[in-house]
Amino acid sequence: MSISWENLIFLSVFLITQNLKFNYLIFCIDAGRIIAVGKFEKDIAYLVNKLCKGEDDRVFKELKRLEESLITLHKENRIKISHSVMELVCAKYLISAGYHVELEKVLNSLYCDIYAQKGLGALIVEVETGFIPPEHALDPLTYLKARIASKITRYSGYAEKFGLAVPPHYAMYIPPALVEPPRARKKKDIESIKALCDLYYSNPPVSVEEIKNARIHAVYILDVENGTVEETDPFTYISMVKPMLVGLKGKYLFFQNR
Repeated sequence: MSISWENLIFLSVFLITQNLKFNYLIFCIDAGRIIAVGKFEKDIAYLVNKLCKGEDDRVFKELKRLEESLITLHKENRIKISHSVMELVCAKYLISAGYHVELEKVLNSLYCDIYAQKGLGALIVEVETGFIPPEHALDPLTYLKARIASKITRYSGYAEKFGLAVPPHYAMYIPPALVEPPRARKKKDIESIKALCDLYYSNPPVSVEEIKNARIHAVYILDVENGTVEETDPFTYISMVKPMLVGLKGKYLFFQNR
């Protein structure tokens, strides 16, 4: 089969055009990544400088170390700015309290947001923004309940204390049973939490033993704009947000009469 010169020329031009389009697409993607990285670095640097004002040399050096760590993780496309700024605000609070802080620490197969050590004890803090993935747009309440329960049960066993950090504009639901001491936990509550977590988390599933021993010790309310943190205990936090999680005419969205 022979190809005419006209068809050969046409084919050559077509292939060159397609290659140029592909190269242009790659260029645009790379340029977008460079812009995104630059914006992330600028925002993180701004926040760190703001958090360092009036602080001693130790706090300054520790926050700069965490800034560099977050920039590296962002270049690897592992973190997002909205999450990272909350981690930094909480980290500054814990550093000021005498903790040595690591961000995005690996715990077996898990990544914890904040791992803080002081003396012989460790504290894990998970940042919770209230974000709903598009695939759960039709079941946001159930999904959030399961995510919070799963975080408490999965992470609290890796440290002496566990806490959740939230922005002030998000009323987070905490299963009341996970605030109580493990010995006071009822079988029906354990089964209810297990069934809830199993709806979304099966690889691996949350175990009954993890639910029995899980405990949350603190909630950190993070004001990113002002760089401040309010620490409270879970009982107080539940009492604060419960009125916001109750529907009209006394119909409970989250809480059941206990």
